[in-house]
Amino acid sequence: MDNTPNPARGTIQRMDNVAIVVDDLAAAKAFFAELGMELEGEATVEGSSVDRLVALEGVRSDIAMMRMPDGHGRLELTKYQSPSVRDGDPHAPANTLGAHRVMFAVENMDDIIERLRPHGAELVGELVQYENSYRLCYLRGPAGIMVALAEEIR
Repeated sequence: MDNTPNPARGTIQRMDNVAIVVDDLAAAKAFFAELGMELEGEATVEGSSVDRLVALEGVRSDIAMMRMPDGHGRLELTKYQSPSVRDGDPHAPANTLGAHRVMFAVENMDDIIERLRPHGAELVGELVQYENSYRLCYLRGPAGIMVALAEEIR
């Protein structure tokens, strides 16, 4: 494969954000703030350009952009006011098609899990140790939000 730079060829610069549709924006913001993310900004979006972008009619949604502490990644939490949100299965298993979780590298996983419990976090399976490299777990938060935590074993 030729990796020679070609100015005419489009390239990825970075991953900007991952969007998650939620039914309770305040609870989702509190959950991710407790995890250590910072609220970068909030906005309401609507209009024909938004309708065309997402291929829906009459879109009006509230968005909260949550920034990683290191500044290198963001989550866009989206609450649709209209049109009505389609029901999904907030308890879908891990092998369901489509994006369903975001993984975070953490320190002191036990403390984080305990801090997230009052925000609705529950372990999906078990906290496990993978070989001698990581402790891992999946957590389900408000509205079925699923996150994974990975703590490097040192």
